[in-house]
Amino acid sequence: MTVRTTTRLADGRELLYFDDGNTAQEHTEPDRRPLEQRSDADTGQVRFDALTGDWVAVAAHRQTRTYLPPADQCPLCPSRDANLSEIPSASYDVAVFENRFPSLGPAVGSIPDPAGWGTSGTAFGRCEVVAFTADHAGSFATLAPERARTVIDAWADRTAALSALPGIRQVFPFENRGQEIGVTLHHPHGQIYAYPYVPPRSAVMAQAALRHYEGTDGRSTLTGSILRAERDSGERIVLEGKHFSAYVPFAAHWPLEVHLTPHRHVPDLAALSTEERDELAVVYLRLLTALDRLYDSPTPYIAAWHQAPLEESLRPAGYLHLQLTSPRRAADKLKFLAGSEAAMGAFINDTTPEQIAAQLRGALSPSPATQGAEQ
Repeated sequence: MTVRTTTRLADGRELLYFDDGNTAQEHTEPDRRPLEQRSDADTGQVRFDALTGDWVAVAAHRQTRTYLPPADQCPLCPSRDANLSEIPSASYDVAVFENRFPSLGPAVGSIPDPAGWGTSGTAFGRCEVVAFTADHAGSFATLAPERARTVIDAWADRTAALSALPGIRQVFPFENRGQEIGVTLHHPHGQIYAYPYVPPRSAVMAQAALRHYEGTDGRSTLTGSILRAERDSGERIVLEGKHFSAYVPFAAHWPLEVHLTPHRHVPDLAALSTEERDELAVVYLRLLTALDRLYDSPTPYIAAWHQAPLEESLRPAGYLHLQLTSPRRAADKLKFLAGSEAAMGAFINDTTPEQIAAQLRGALSPSPATQGAEQ
């Protein structure tokens, strides 16, 4: 069972350790850095775009954030005398801490209602970093299943805690992997954003889900209906478990895109049962490993956990799922968002979902249940 320890960094930011059940540690080391105390006054601004109805965070202080430091100066490695990092402990399994250069927060509260051009407010919210391992090398795909399970518990814990903060309307765990995606740290890690508004893509998906939900008098969800159709077809299914299935969506936007969805309707990671979390750790690792087996070098990706918005009117129709996307369209080619995609939001896919699903199925490692029989 995952063990959590809560402490504070030198500037007052929260730091949480999540240890594998068989390696629980005390984590009593203090943060020895001479940091100035952080203040709610350091919070940036959000501005309302009257043309699109979107909120935009203005966070100029992020220009000074750490950018691809050498391994001996990594801020996510355990602290050493020569490198006092963000994580004071000499050893850890998974660590979660408030981002030193947040897009949102540290202050929390409610932003104003949109009132047309010129509407602005404080960028309330929370941004956290999730270090998956103390090891500087590797990736989520190279984690042991036990460690992946600890990360899932950390995501679930933080989802519940951040959802309870004043003014938060959406909690979004995600991982950017690869310089091609724009990562600024090589150490295996992800992030969690707690937004004071429902982000644009979530808002579009939430409205589509709500229309379907209300149209069936609450008897079915949109994501659940799509999952059943994909499982019935089988053409784009990548893998199926007892509790989760992964498939390439019928209208995939990206050259590589997979959705990993629980069979049971749950709003977020915090609502997953123990058995579901156990299976998720295994199937997610298999999926990421298959993605890296497609080519001779690691594939850059964005792993986005879509959770139900916290608004009472939208939440019943929401359905947890992972959207795993990569711009890699060939071994030596990336898809860049050019005119049609970037300006108009009209995507053009250079691959077919059916071909990608077949390639990923071929790249899968044997499942634990069948591995002995297949060797």
